[in-house]
Amino acid sequence: MQASTEQTIRQVVQQVLAQLAASGSTGTRPAGSPGVPGQNWGVFETVDAAVEAAQKGFEKLVRAPLEQRRTAIDIVKRICEEQAEELGRLEFEETKIGRLDHKIAKLQAIRTVPGVEFLRTEAVSGEHGLTITEYAPFGVIGAITPVTHSLPTLAGNFVNMVAAGNTIVCNPHPSGARIACEGVRRFNKAIFAATGLENLVTIIGKPTIDSAQAVFDHRGVRLLVVTGGPAVARAALRSSRRAIVAGPGNPPVVVDATADINNAARSIVAGAAFDNNLLCIGEKEVFAVKEIFDSLMAAVGNHGGYRLNASQISQFTAKAFGPPKEPGGHHVLNRDFIGKDPSWLAAQIGLSIPERTQILYGETDEHNPFVSEEQMMPFVPFVRANCPDHAIALARKYEHGFGHTAIIHSRDVHTITKMARIMNTTLFVKNGPCMAGLGLGGEGFLSFSIATPTGEGVTSPLTFTRQRRCVMVEDLRII
Repeated sequence: MQASTEQTIRQVVQQVLAQLAASGSTGTRPAGSPGVPGQNWGVFETVDAAVEAAQKGFEKLVRAPLEQRRTAIDIVKRICEEQAEELGRLEFEETKIGRLDHKIAKLQAIRTVPGVEFLRTEAVSGEHGLTITEYAPFGVIGAITPVTHSLPTLAGNFVNMVAAGNTIVCNPHPSGARIACEGVRRFNKAIFAATGLENLVTIIGKPTIDSAQAVFDHRGVRLLVVTGGPAVARAALRSSRRAIVAGPGNPPVVVDATADINNAARSIVAGAAFDNNLLCIGEKEVFAVKEIFDSLMAAVGNHGGYRLNASQISQFTAKAFGPPKEPGGHHVLNRDFIGKDPSWLAAQIGLSIPERTQILYGETDEHNPFVSEEQMMPFVPFVRANCPDHAIALARKYEHGFGHTAIIHSRDVHTITKMARIMNTTLFVKNGPCMAGLGLGGEGFLSFSIATPTGEGVTSPLTFTRQRRCVMVEDLRII
């Protein structure tokens, strides 16, 4: 069954990819366009230099034909798809978290991020004239990217933001800076060769907390887009700039007595195993009603889970978390455990388990730190609930009001509807793995920035535009 589950995970990730076009035009460099020997290709030492270059890039982009935006976007998508194995390996070697095959899959999935096709013009005509509403760019966008998906987040943001006519200055997470810089160099070099456009994305080569703050405060930055944990989200929200913030999540799963238990188990494993549960949308804790609890636990074991007993969970929890620094505070996560393989995690408590194991799991009570903390590792705690209402109440409590993601396995429409209303999350997935909420195995489109604190939701090119209303006053009716 483990081989079947691994195949399921791969299929979920690749369903959309299988439908993609085999090729796309990248255009050619304009006649007479010179090479740029020695250019840094968008990597800068200071925020001032990066913003200045991105501003000059914006001034060229805003005058360029829309077709050149399409060309630039298609180049980034093709690089991510065709060089996914090399770039994914570089990211995996630098960050040392997650799974190599899923690093590669995330880059390949950039092909599904929407581009200029999302832009639209709205028109209203009547006795008093004609009004056209267009979606215009902001200018230079300051982006903060996470270590969990360094290059995929940058590339996905590029597609969305450049489609809307913006340029980008990026301050990556320091632990994922090398791969982010390598991506920026490759993108800019290929785009210049094809279009003559320069510095559509710039990046700080050696990012720090100070450089992130400088991006937040820079007068040349018109909009902030921040993907990261609670601290960076709070910093962005304090900025005087408008901020689109993709903040933390702690997605709960509810399973009731009407659920397809086999599908629920398979989906929980697939979602929690993806990139070793680094996804902010990943299944972090499960609340299952007592009638089906034991059968669900057995089914998870049939789909690639390795069950820990109470003693083993106690040992593992003590290794994964330290005590709160202050009474009532958060448990301190052992960051060495983030994104590690299940076999590595099991070895920390003296267990030798099959290398192909997808997740660790076991029964806990609601007070275990794995329930309350967004832990980003492939261990899933299962908590026994008295009834669906109890399970939903626990889900609401431990989602912490982030409004990010919640998941339910049920065939009772009333229970599904009740949970949707109570949770009020940006993503609400029913009877599938978390990735279905981003178009991987479900309908919809992909984005690596899900803006929950500021309410924009799954970002698209329209997220990074401002409305411009153009009005002509006159009797223009012809009918």
